[in-house]
Amino acid sequence: MMSLTCQNIDFGRTRFDLVTCGCSSRKKFSRWIRRSGTPTRGFETQKLAGSKHDVTLSRAFSAKSPKALLNVVPQDPASVFDAKSNSNSPILVSSLLEVVADDLQTLNKNLKSIVGAENPVLISAAEQIFGAGGKRMRPALVFLVSRATAQIAELKELTSKHRRLAEIIEMIHTASLIHDDVLDDSGMRRGKETIHQLYGTRVAVLAGDFMFAQSSWYLANLENLEVIKLISQVIKDFASGEIKQASSLFDCDVTLEEYLIKSYYKTASLIAASTKGAAIFSGVDSSICEQMYEYGKNLGLSFQVVDDILDFTQSAEQLGKPAGIDLAKGNLTAPVIFALELEPKLREIIDSEFSEDGSFNEAVELIKKCGGIKRAQELAKEKADLAIKNLQCLPRSEFRSSLEGMVKYNLERID
Repeated sequence: MMSLTCQNIDFGRTRFDLVTCGCSSRKKFSRWIRRSGTPTRGFETQKLAGSKHDVTLSRAFSAKSPKALLNVVPQDPASVFDAKSNSNSPILVSSLLEVVADDLQTLNKNLKSIVGAENPVLISAAEQIFGAGGKRMRPALVFLVSRATAQIAELKELTSKHRRLAEIIEMIHTASLIHDDVLDDSGMRRGKETIHQLYGTRVAVLAGDFMFAQSSWYLANLENLEVIKLISQVIKDFASGEIKQASSLFDCDVTLEEYLIKSYYKTASLIAASTKGAAIFSGVDSSICEQMYEYGKNLGLSFQVVDDILDFTQSAEQLGKPAGIDLAKGNLTAPVIFALELEPKLREIIDSEFSEDGSFNEAVELIKKCGGIKRAQELAKEKADLAIKNLQCLPRSEFRSSLEGMVKYNLERID
């Protein structure tokens, strides 16, 4: 079987930034200009060298001395969690997060006051934003990694910087969702009306901007240059991801590599920065910090692929938003990219931008029938397996078990 793992895509910042400033396809760019009516939102990125199916997303590690590499906590092969193992009962996120429940409760109390304290409109918006549910997965990962690595560093309690990092991460994530809903013109999020639906686009954009600015202010006050650079890059990545997505709508030539890079920008970058930042504040060895980055990156990529699968397999009620919305708007995700390799008819339908009655439903059926979803499931599991391996540098604990459980929970969403 052909491997779905991607190799030789370097997430080292210097090399990656050189890639993002080019424009490789006049056809893509012209198509995008015609659709959007303006070329000012961004340019398509260059395709990266490498096989279409044999590419690994891996962030370049900084050079380490042999001594630094040896300072990793010894691995216990017998205790490695099997991401593919089956359980008789489904995993409950609430059970996984029970070990950091007090941390999350404190975070929830702080979030509304942090965001809404300066403006009555923002108070109302914050109530809608943070009262809309959600699992608080990203700050939960900060707390889990913080506590797992604090054990290595022999810290008795989390620092105030650990806690502030979790709040910053959730603010950045929420700000990105507000802006996403504006860009996608989405009226529902987690089963509730979105900010721009309730208060208008102007308030939604300003609310998102304020949250980005507020999180940046708190970030600067952490006074840790490494973490400041790490998290600041995430905000840039969000914009890069949106530009890549907007400039490749209905493009049937989009590759798996390009999809994974966009997914890294939009989803995995923040999770990777969250988990690495938590380890940095624990003061553990840089090699462990890098493994926590890789864990977050691989979990984030797996999570995005699963989300893209669910867009085809769940109802609007289950998703909390319209089903199939990505494909309908021309955003081609993993199931579609795999299906396009096997079904020429699908390319014709997408190229027509679903101009004929019933063509959208026909496209969905073709994606399901020709194995696009199955191959996307395999990709999600590959990334999950990598995430589990990244955790082997941590000693066995209830926090590591929950980090492993988060990977398994994600895969159970498509079982």
